[in-house]
Amino acid sequence: MSKKVLILSGSPRKGGNSDLLCDEFLRGAVEAGNEVEKIRVAEKKIGYCSACYYCQQSGGVCAKKDDMAEVLQKIIDADVIVLSSPVYFYSIDAQLKTVIDRTVARWTEVKDKEFYYIVTCADDERESQERTIECFRGYADCVEGAVEKGVVYGIGVYQPGEIKNSPAFAQAYEMGKSV
Repeated sequence: MSKKVLILSGSPRKGGNSDLLCDEFLRGAVEAGNEVEKIRVAEKKIGYCSACYYCQQSGGVCAKKDDMAEVLQKIIDADVIVLSSPVYFYSIDAQLKTVIDRTVARWTEVKDKEFYYIVTCADDERESQERTIECFRGYADCVEGAVEKGVVYGIGVYQPGEIKNSPAFAQAYEMGKSV
């Protein structure tokens, strides 16, 4: 059965290592017959949540008028969500964190999702990515019916394109095919 897959690439660098892994996941998921869309979060205009809670009095409409309403609808409509980020000081980058925080406007509508996580870092130790993965898991814990399906750990990469020589490159493709 075909699934609707949404890839949220948090990489600020187009063609950066985590972004390239998203492309490989996308390639595999498309080959498996799924409907797939990748959003490069850095290319969207999305402001920070200001905790005004206007959304609670307006049926989920945010006071900020930016690209988040469109992105949030895609998150709600997706069967599968891929969260991808380079490691920034042992956490996710600000671009993706902003998107996650802004889902608060309609967070109860984000439910029954399969989650995949893609993380890259310059460090050679997989343990250096665990806090970043925990950030993703923290979000998924707030999603009713969330199921974690897989994690791609891209370690030891810094310069754009280095990931192509890593086992994570093939792993991202195969994980996409498994959707």
